[in-house]
Amino acid sequence: MSAAAVDTRAAVEATALLAADEPPACSIENPTGASPFFLTCDHAGRRIPRALGDLGVAAAELDRHIAWDIGAAGLTSRLGARLDAFAIVQTYSRLVVDCNRPLDSPTLIPLRSERTDIPGNANLSTAQRRRRIDEIFAPYHARTVAELDARRAAGRPTILVTVHSFTPAYLGVARPWHCGILYHRDTRLAHALLRLIREEGEWVVGDNEPYSVSDTSDYAIPVYGTQRGLANVELEIRQDLIADAAGQAQWAERVARWLVRASATAALA
Repeated sequence: MSAAAVDTRAAVEATALLAADEPPACSIENPTGASPFFLTCDHAGRRIPRALGDLGVAAAELDRHIAWDIGAAGLTSRLGARLDAFAIVQTYSRLVVDCNRPLDSPTLIPLRSERTDIPGNANLSTAQRRRRIDEIFAPYHARTVAELDARRAAGRPTILVTVHSFTPAYLGVARPWHCGILYHRDTRLAHALLRLIREEGEWVVGDNEPYSVSDTSDYAIPVYGTQRGLANVELEIRQDLIADAAGQAQWAERVARWLVRASATAALA
């Protein structure tokens, strides 16, 4: 490689990923929320920085679950309003960098999602990976940490609730659940929710389904829940149930009621 080519590549890699007129890595909903509930939505957005184009992925694919959790942002916003809860919502697609993955996870910047290859994520240099982490992953988590630290310093109780959605089928296999309750080492809130939902008898609820939480596959629950000793749960709602405003409103009302009752049952609030 010529000296000129080396200089050009270095200049490109030194350029900021996000342009000055692009939105920040996250937004805050209900910043003065007074309840103990603290909402995060790691896969809310599907935006891709202009510098990355479309990552080599067809537009129709970017509308699918591989790029974002459909309906999760709207549900989080409505849930925050109903609970009077602080909520932090991530802006950029998980195909750029997944903010619910440890930094050493092989799916932090995925090369393939379901059956779709992500050409724009192949053969990234260390500097290219670093830009995605520094400009999207790190600011999102820094803002989360700042808020959690402030609440702890003020002696405010905190119940961590992470909001996600899932597909009705995965790789051709149908999923029977309407919603899933996910947990790691702290089962207090999750088990109370599972009992409550099952007692109502209207919804098929997954117990650590359709996913499970681990130190190697997840970030929010292990880092903000387990390591900080906060009561926590990850909510998964099937995406077709919250794909529009009406569904989001219905599920926000339902989930808010569940969370309030379950947290009282578990003596968390």
